[in-house]
Formats: sequence, C-alpha cells, structure tokens
Amino acid sequence: MSFEHLYIQNPDFQNRYIFPEKLFSYLQTNLSDHIIEIGRSYLDKPIYKLTVGNGDIKVLAWSQMHGNESNATLAMLDLMATLDNAPKMKNELFSQISLDFIFMLNPDGSERWTRLTAAEIDLNRDFHNEASVEIKFLKKIASEKKYDYALNLHEQRTIFTTDGIHPATLSFLAPSENEERTITENRKKCMAVIAQTYKNLKKLIPNQIGRYTDEFYPTSTGDNFIKAGMATILFEGGHFIGDYTRKGTRKYYTIALYYTLKAISELKSDTTDWEKYLEIPENQETHYDIVYRNVKLNTDHECILDIAVQYREVIEEGKDEISFIPFVMEVGDVNRKGWLEIDCTGKRFVSDTKYPKLDAEVSFKIEE
Repeated sequence: MSFEHLYIQNPDFQNRYIFPEKLFSYLQTNLSDHIIEIGRSYLDKPIYKLTVGNGDIKVLAWSQMHGNESNATLAMLDLMATLDNAPKMKNELFSQISLDFIFMLNPDGSERWTRLTAAEIDLNRDFHNEASVEIKFLKKIASEKKYDYALNLHEQRTIFTTDGIHPATLSFLAPSENEERTITENRKKCMAVIAQTYKNLKKLIPNQIGRYTDEFYPTSTGDNFIKAGMATILFEGGHFIGDYTRKGTRKYYTIALYYTLKAISELKSDTTDWEKYLEIPENQETHYDIVYRNVKLNTDHECILDIAVQYREVIEEGKDEISFIPFVMEVGDVNRKGWLEIDCTGKRFVSDTKYPKLDAEVSFKIEE
C-alpha cells in the first residue's frame, strides 16, 4: 500500500498552532530515546533534535525557523505516526538514511506565532551575522557531520499559484549558489530528488505544485549551506482552497516529506532525471484572499472600485488555534484575483470612513 493511503494525522496535534510546551512534553514522553537538547532559545526554551535511522545517507532537516510556519513540525509528527503503523516501510526507509530533525528551531517565535525570534531576528537572514543564538545551534549541528542532504522546511503565503488559477500548495527549490544561478552538481542532486518527489505528488494534487524562485539570497541559510557544499532542498507549504488551517497542506506536506526521503535513499546522490525539475511551473503572485469587486463608496461623486483583502494570522490569548484578521491591501482597479470574489454591484458600502484605509483592519461591511 502507498504512503498516501496509509497517512494518518498525529492525534495529539489537531491544530495548526502548536504550543511549544505541548511539543516538548510529547517529545519527552514518546521519543525520549531519540531526542537530545541542542540548545536554548533567547527566552530559554529547549530546542530538540530527533535522530532516527541508521543508514549511511545522512540527512539534516529543521522546522519552524520562522515561528509562524508550523506545517513542517506537524508533517514530521504525522510522518512518524504513519510509519509506526507501517513497520516494513519504516525499516526500508531508515535502513538507508539517518535523519537528524531539529524541531521548532525558533520556539519563541512559534509561541508568539511570529516569523521573527523574540530578539526580533529573522533566522533565515542571520547566517553570517549570527546575531541570534538559534542560528548558531543549527550551524553547529550542520558542521558536526558530513550531511549528504539538508531539508530547509518553510511555508509560503496564500498569494502564490502555479498557473494563475491553482494554489501553490507545495513548492520546492534547489537553491542557487551564486547570483548567476549556475546549475552546479550539488543543485542537480537536489533537482533530481525534487523531480522524483514531484512525479509522485503531481497525480495526487495536479497543478498545485510549484517551483520557488531561485534568486540568490547572500544571507539566507539554504543558499549558504548549498554554497558550502551541502545539497539543500527548500520546501514551501502553501494554500489549499477553503482550508486556511492548512489541514490539506499538512497532509501533502507529510507525503512530500516521505517521498523526498525515499528519493534520497534511492538516488544516493545520483543526478538522474534532474532536468525534469525544470518542468515544474514557477510560482506566480496572482491572488489575494478576498477581492470585493464594484464597490460603490459613499462619496459626493460616483466612485466605484475594488478592495483587496488579505488575512493576517495571529494567536490570541486564551485560544488554541490561529485567528485570521482581514486587512485592506489594495484599493482601486485590482488586477489580482481573489480566492473569494464578491461582486458588490447594487450593494451598500457601510463604513465610518469614506474610503477604506490601506494596511488597516477591515472595518467596513457590504450590505444588500
């Protein structure tokens, strides 16, 4: 039976938001033989590394470098839960690879549901400065073994599609090593793995897999790891229509993680079919969450326009799941599409202000 048919969600983690203390407790209770603490965050929270497998191919992966990107943490928990019910599949995989997985590299940001650390640092732009304690732990782990591959696990906004119509539910990247974006042997190794993952996934979520931009970022983690010789693959979990808590994304992120590890175990650094990576469509920025069309404002002269709205994700005190707060992003002739399009022709714009305020929380209503 295929992995996607065996997939189960870890029952202890139902929500997109993960309380760090709950994760720590779970790891200590269920995986104590496989974890070690590799350091402490700015606010003195533990950062754990899980080690599974005894194969010769060494893989390093990390989740929640950005605190508000929890899907990779959930995917790893789901992967372990699924493989526990498929011992043959688990043994086949982990007899070939040895995986070091760093859970929640940024636990302070994860608790606050923010991209940055508690010291207001973007870990993915701190490779050279080392202003954060957390990036030092990642770099130290990366230097302790000769890793064959690294998985840099992230999430992306709902604005991305693969073709202007379908959401980029998953996107992958073999990062560039220089500004010229030279296709090196290390990049080919990554491309070959991604191409094999894409082959397995595209029949499950057709038209929903994209290729992330390969623009070179001199301060980013993945670009610098691959530049230093470690084949590094970027994951980006994105939107699934009508599913802002990303349960669908979580499922396919888990499946992608499995097929990527399987491809790594089978290819063994070979670059066969790397060119098929280039067949994956590039991400496009085409959407907002909501677009109100043909809104007639309460002005002295006739003024009809569009209003684009994007959700901001926050964790509110006392809640155990993310809240989605709508903010006005664009007003005028909006060229992007909306995942939800609302035609306001013949309807009333009800607001305390004549014009909707940009970059402000939505305060207007549309009434019949």
